[in-house]
Amino acid sequence: MDYIIRGISRDKKIIAYVAKTTELVEQARIIHQASPTAIAALGRALTLTAIMGKMLKKEEERISLQIVGNGPLGNVFAEADSRGNVRGYIKKAYIDLPPTPDGKLDVPSAIGKEGVLSVIRDLGLKEPYRGMVPLVSGGIAKDLAYYFAHSEQQPSAVAAGVYIDKEGKVISAGGYIVQIVSEINEDIITLLERNIQNLDPPSKMILEGKTPEEIIENIFNQIEYEYFPKEKLKYSCKCTRERAENTLIALGVEELEDLVQKEENIEVRCQFCGKIYLFTKKDVKKLIEEIKNKI
Repeated sequence: MDYIIRGISRDKKIIAYVAKTTELVEQARIIHQASPTAIAALGRALTLTAIMGKMLKKEEERISLQIVGNGPLGNVFAEADSRGNVRGYIKKAYIDLPPTPDGKLDVPSAIGKEGVLSVIRDLGLKEPYRGMVPLVSGGIAKDLAYYFAHSEQQPSAVAAGVYIDKEGKVISAGGYIVQIVSEINEDIITLLERNIQNLDPPSKMILEGKTPEEIIENIFNQIEYEYFPKEKLKYSCKCTRERAENTLIALGVEELEDLVQKEENIEVRCQFCGKIYLFTKKDVKKLIEEIKNKI
């Protein structure tokens, strides 16, 4: 089971989130038929967005992470809510690159080192809040740490990883975000930094069988803390036929009438889960009439 653990120091000044996301990232790979490099990128985004979802204060809030770089992968997008539901897509999931000299999947080159990382917070207000920073590495985790530091003035340690076997299957995925939320003794900062520097990459630790509880214990080594009960994470899409209809309506009358002339049936495919919604000519003509009646 994929899940997240939240830990907080006794003095409430350090908070850490550690997530295991192997199953949901593998589900995303299957849905998008993603290459190893592509799912490594999307898996990192899904993992970190799932963690940020658990930082939200209200159930109706949602958060999204979007990375647009100058590399061949194109747009990487993930969104999550506070209940542990996460979904995402990648524009060119078929793109794959040779591994780096040390054998790692070359996510930075696939995303590109020039571009923008955006965090979009839908707090249920009229307009969502959007924060943007330039990419600093293309590896996603370092870029998100840069976002926290520069857009939210929140010092953070961020890591995420995906391990792929020889058949292209995701066999481990996970990540963490550690934040100092108020002023703290320099000795504790030094200790925390050393603890984090001594950690292996998240995907390696999870592959070796370490649990989020054990990873968070290593993060807080020699620092008094407590952690909260595990919370389930899952890949979950909220698409509906009504949302598919809205996608068609957004095309406008002229384009819909053109589709009716050319196609017997029209399919709307959800970019997050791959589900296909079928609309007959009769269905589309009804939508056209509804649009005209509102004009």
